[in-house]
Amino acid sequence: MKKGIILFAATLLALINLNAQNSVEPYFTAEQLPDLIKCLPAPPAFDSPEFTNDMMRFSWGKQQRLNAERAEIAKRDAVWSYEALLAEFAVPFGLNISRNDTPEIWKLMETSLTTTDAMRVAPKAYYHRQRPFERFEDKMLTDEEDELRGEGSYPSGHTMRGWATALLLAEINPAAADTIFARGWMYGESRVIVGAHWQSDVDASRVAASIGYAALHNSPLFREQMAKAQAEFLEKTGQKTCSGQDNCKSQKCDHSNCKSQKCGHSNCTATAGGKKRGH
Repeated sequence: MKKGIILFAATLLALINLNAQNSVEPYFTAEQLPDLIKCLPAPPAFDSPEFTNDMMRFSWGKQQRLNAERAEIAKRDAVWSYEALLAEFAVPFGLNISRNDTPEIWKLMETSLTTTDAMRVAPKAYYHRQRPFERFEDKMLTDEEDELRGEGSYPSGHTMRGWATALLLAEINPAAADTIFARGWMYGESRVIVGAHWQSDVDASRVAASIGYAALHNSPLFREQMAKAQAEFLEKTGQKTCSGQDNCKSQKCDHSNCKSQKCGHSNCTATAGGKKRGH
C-alpha cells in the first residue's frame, strides 16, 4: 500500500511539472494514449542476460567519452528543450526549425512532442528503475546527477523525444529519412554515453516513441497540421512554385483551405491527366 501511494504521488508530481512547463494543448491526454506499462516488457532484472548486455553497453558508453567530438554531441543531446532538440536535426532535415521562421512545422513538433512526452510518466514511476550512475555511484558526463537522481530510468524521455522527432521529420521530408533516422539513433545512444540510461532503456524508448507516433495519426488535428508542415517545408526549401491561389503553377494544389480534390483556382495553369484544366 505504501509503495502504491509513493508511486501515485510521484506520477502526480511529474504530471503537474509537465503541464506547468507546457501550455500547449496536446492532441490527446495521457489517458487517451496507449499505456506503456501494458505495451512494453518490464526492464531487465539485474541478474538477467539482458542486463549483462546493459553492463557491456555501459562500458562502451564510457569509452565513447574519450572521443571529444562524440562526447560533445552527447552533451548537446542532453539539453532538455525543443529548441536544442530541433537544432540538432536541422542539418539532416535540411531546414532550420524555429517558432518564427517555420511556424507550421514548429507547431506540429511542439504539440506532437508535448503529447507523446506524457506517455513516459507512468512507467518511470511504476518501475522506478535505478540509473547507471546511481548504481555505480559514478560521475556523469553532463553533471545531471542531482537533477536525475531518484527519477526512474525506464523508459528514457530523451530517447522517446529524439526518436519521435525523427519519425515526424521523416514524414515531413521523406527524401532525407535515412539521415534523419541516423541522427535520431545517435540521440538515444547519447544517453548511454553520458551515463543517464541503460541500453535497454534506450531500446524500449524507441518502441515507445513509435507507439506514440502511431497514435498521433488518429487525431484529425494532427493530420491537418502535418499537411501544413509538409507544405511549409516545400515552400521554405524552394520545392513549391505556387506563390498564391490566383496564379498557381504547381501540378497539384497544396493550399490548406482548398476543399476540393481538384484545384479550383481561377488562374491555375496546372495540368491533370495531360490536359490543361479549364478553370
